[in-house]
Amino acid sequence: MKKLPIGIQTFSEIIQEGYYYVDKTEFAYKLLIKGKYYFLSRPRRFGKSLFLDTLAEIFLGNKDLFKGLYIYDKYDFKPHPVIRISFGSGDYSLDESQTIDEIRRILKRNQRGYNIECEEIDDYKSCFEELIIKLYEKHKTNVVILIDEYDKPILDNITNKDMAKRARNILKNFYSVIKDSDRYIRFVFITGVSKFSKLNLFSGLNNLEDITIDENYAEICGYTHDDLLTVFKDRIEGIDLELVKRWYNGYNYFGKPLYNPFDILLFLSKNHEFRNYWWQTGNPSFLIEKLKEENHYIPEIENALVPEEALNAFDVEYIDFRALLWQTGYLTIKGKLTDDTGGNLYRLSIPNLEVQLSLNRLFIDYLTNQRIEKTRYELNIKNALKTNDFPSFINHLKTIFATIPYQNYANNIISRYEGYYSSVIFVYLMALGYDVIPEDITNKGRIDLTVKMKDKILILEFKVDQEKDKPIKQIKERRYYEKYLDENKEIYLIGMVFDSRERNISQWEIERVKG
Repeated sequence: MKKLPIGIQTFSEIIQEGYYYVDKTEFAYKLLIKGKYYFLSRPRRFGKSLFLDTLAEIFLGNKDLFKGLYIYDKYDFKPHPVIRISFGSGDYSLDESQTIDEIRRILKRNQRGYNIECEEIDDYKSCFEELIIKLYEKHKTNVVILIDEYDKPILDNITNKDMAKRARNILKNFYSVIKDSDRYIRFVFITGVSKFSKLNLFSGLNNLEDITIDENYAEICGYTHDDLLTVFKDRIEGIDLELVKRWYNGYNYFGKPLYNPFDILLFLSKNHEFRNYWWQTGNPSFLIEKLKEENHYIPEIENALVPEEALNAFDVEYIDFRALLWQTGYLTIKGKLTDDTGGNLYRLSIPNLEVQLSLNRLFIDYLTNQRIEKTRYELNIKNALKTNDFPSFINHLKTIFATIPYQNYANNIISRYEGYYSSVIFVYLMALGYDVIPEDITNKGRIDLTVKMKDKILILEFKVDQEKDKPIKQIKERRYYEKYLDENKEIYLIGMVFDSRERNISQWEIERVKG
């Protein structure tokens, strides 16, 4: 068996040391022959850095590394000087001088690599421009610029707007050199996690082609299921591949569904143990900070319908929470619709079980502050539903609401709204891996929550401070359950009334639909 390239971002090492490699050079070839300026956004650990290093080796003319790969006999491999810029290392959250110091270090490394000295050492913008021109003059050919993690100095300050603005202004000043150096440039590729507004970060670089959701480049990073069946064929014997898909597949950029490579490589390395590999490598606490600033009904975050401009208008002054979740990999695009004006709308959803379990456990922390107790509560709910012990199910929910600290209600924006109660139940059920549908549309109205399980379907309706009309009455009168009669599963109708003063379930009723 070959070695698994876990954490390796150096193309030459992967080829020369005999690691598994999923050939992405067809996409590189398309880029090289079709254009000059490109931008790509992908979540962390998706293979962006390896792709940039692959581009670097192509432009450096190292043809022998590409024997047996798509591009080998199709490209001339003419050498070009390559400027490599990466903000991937370091923490930029203390002050703006960290960003400036890192830019200077990056420029010095590139100067040393080509035995060039810049006269404008302190002025990073002038030094960058001087480096481009001197490389062009020395090598008598145009320069390639590859920028990785272009946005990290901003993302490190995502909850500190003043610092984020300062970082953005520094980067904007730095990147402006590219536009003014067009005559010396052969190719530019910029990549990172987020997709900041070109107007505010790449001012003037109007010809920067965004290929983030271009179907021609959908699989430029990440692994497809076909890759798993072919490249890693000798590693997957005896695996439940449908379960692998459910756990890790599902990222969509209008091509084949994708795996995050980091997940699959660790899964194969750890004896096929299903765990939250990708989630554990990040720090999504910034999501909670953003939630604290805004009022979001949690069940509506997944399956949200978002206009294209919301996904593209990401900037320091205004960050759409759904766009943030999409760009960072916690949501993916489920589908595209066209509205009456001809504009595009994108349906967002959680990509896979790993993210569903982890993200909703994070939401539990936000909504309830039950960081320690949540595992026990999840197990109690799961056991009650497994055995159809619905009185215990309700009692466990009552315990959850009874043990939410008062200060969590006082400090939590969403706790002031009726949707808080259904949000708590929603995130607990999602954290158990169930298929939960909020605002489930029928021909008679909307079901508050539908829970689809292997052997049964739960239809839940909630009311707050309701004395007369029982929620289960609404389910029966509007015959919500008819939507699921042909699934040949037991169907249970569950109505709950919440008392906003007691902050708990005050009434409940359950009926089974008789087939």
